[in-house]
Amino acid sequence: MAEIPVYQVDAFTSAVFGGNPAAVCPLDEWLDAAMMQSIAAENNLAETAFIVEGGDDGADYGLRWFTPVVEVDLCGHATLASAYVIFNHLKPDMPRVSFSTRSGELRVERDGDHLILDFPARVSIPVELPAGFEEALGFVPDEYLRESVDYGKNVAVVSSANAVHEFEPDFDFIANLPGDGLIVTARGEQGDCDFVSRYFAPAAGIPEDPVTGSAHCVTVPIWAERLSKAKLFARQISRRGGELSCELTGDRVTMAGRGVLFLHGTIII
Repeated sequence: MAEIPVYQVDAFTSAVFGGNPAAVCPLDEWLDAAMMQSIAAENNLAETAFIVEGGDDGADYGLRWFTPVVEVDLCGHATLASAYVIFNHLKPDMPRVSFSTRSGELRVERDGDHLILDFPARVSIPVELPAGFEEALGFVPDEYLRESVDYGKNVAVVSSANAVHEFEPDFDFIANLPGDGLIVTARGEQGDCDFVSRYFAPAAGIPEDPVTGSAHCVTVPIWAERLSKAKLFARQISRRGGELSCELTGDRVTMAGRGVLFLHGTIII
């Protein structure tokens, strides 16, 4: 029987019950992938992160992310949650931390109570609207983009923040889109923020993700170009909601947010 510490952190929020919850499990060494997947399924959160001190290529930690059904290549909120656990519970004297991941080295730095994530920017291109999109989802977007023809997150740019808020997803249709789920996004209104978004990934076991760092790797370059500004304040307007202060710097996106500890316990397997 083994005991594994687990922390549950609400990410991209300053109060519990907001933002996006992620579980973080510090390990002495990697578990079998099937066991990590089983733990993530049992946690039943959008993401469970596993960290091991001493990552590849000199990184401080190795980091892997699992949804309830699959291991993923990139996750922002669980990276923020992992850094929160390191800074507040494991290594309180560290000012910054680096992670080796399936998406290369990722870095997180403390700035007061904000954590600043340094992630790769994902540039999208216009692609053909999938057959049946309007019939299933009830609208034709102003623009429809994806990182490539077959890969990356689908992005539907619409005319108003209200249209993003009122959107009612067809999860079966979205699950069968090529690529990695669907982002619906629009320019912010009345100076409240620069842009808003929602993200749906039912094929990965996440019908709607509350706040998604990896989605902002895609949306920040889009809105930086359209608004002609590098620094952007974003809201993800899911039911829980989240706020991200973002900046496009070359081929990187930085995202700043807070984390709040909800739970600390022990997994027994």
